[in-house]
Amino acid sequence: MAPKGKLIIIGGAINTGSFTETEFGLPQNMNFFERGILKRITIESLKNTESRFEIITTASLIPEKVGEEYIKAFAQLDVHNVGVLNISNREQANDAGNCARIKAADAVIFTGGDQLRLSSIFGGTSFHDILLDKYQNEAVVISGTSAGAAASSKNMIYQGSSKDALLKGEVKITGGLGFIDGVIVDTHFVQRGRIGRLLYAAASNPGILGIGLGEDTGLYISEGHTMEAIGSGMVILVDGRHMTDTNLTDVEMGQPVSINNMVVHVMCDGDVYDLTTHALTIHHPKTVATQ
Repeated sequence: MAPKGKLIIIGGAINTGSFTETEFGLPQNMNFFERGILKRITIESLKNTESRFEIITTASLIPEKVGEEYIKAFAQLDVHNVGVLNISNREQANDAGNCARIKAADAVIFTGGDQLRLSSIFGGTSFHDILLDKYQNEAVVISGTSAGAAASSKNMIYQGSSKDALLKGEVKITGGLGFIDGVIVDTHFVQRGRIGRLLYAAASNPGILGIGLGEDTGLYISEGHTMEAIGSGMVILVDGRHMTDTNLTDVEMGQPVSINNMVVHVMCDGDVYDLTTHALTIHHPKTVATQ
C-alpha cells in the first residue's frame, strides 16, 4: 500500500549546510526560500500556513540556533505554528510528551548535522514508530535537510571521504529512519563532489537507486514512488541495475574499485522520476521568445 504521507528531502542550502554548523544571516540564504522549497513544504502540509510544524534539531551541534533560524524562516512565509524539539537521547525519544507533539504534527522537519545521531537516537523508539505509522496512514509531510535527508531512507551513508570514495571499504553504510526503501541518499552532492560515494554504494548494492541532492535542491516524493525535483540545483541519480561487472569483491581493502556500465541521470526543477517504472520525465519549460 502506498504511504499517505509525503516526503521532501533537501540537499542543503548554499554555503551553510542548511542551518547547520556555520554562522550566517537569513538574508544571505533567501534563495533557499525564494526557490520555494520551504513554501512547497507548507503548501503540501494538511492545513497550509495553519499547519503545526515540528522542527527536529537532534542532528545539529547548535540546536538552539538552528531552531531559531527555522522559526524566522517560516515567519517569512506567514507560518507561525512552529515548535522545536531538541531530542538529545533515547529517553527523550520515548517521552510521552514529545511523542504527543509528534502525533499532533502536520509536518515534521529534520535539520542538518550528523545523520548518525538521528539513526542512533531515534531508531526503534516510540517517536520513530509514531512517525513511521503517520507516514503510512496520514497526510503528514516529513522533510529532512542535509543529514535529515540522508537519514530518510532505509539505507544510509554516514561516513566516507569524497576523494577516496572509490577505495574499497571507505564508504560506510548503516540503517536510516526508513521512510523510503530502495534508495540511498547523499547530500551537498555537487558542492562536495560526492559522486564517488554513490557509485560505490550502487556498486555494492545495485538494486538500490543512489540519489545525490545538490545544494538548495530537493525531491518531493509522493505515494512512495513519484519523485519530483524542486529547487535551483541538480539531483543526480545513480542506477546500478544494469551494471555488468565490478571487482568490488576481488580487491583488497583500500584498493580502487572498477565498475562497468553504471547509469547516471540528472534531474532539475520540475523533472519527475518514477521509482516503480524507473522512468525519468524531463520538464521542458516554455522559452520566452526574444525580439
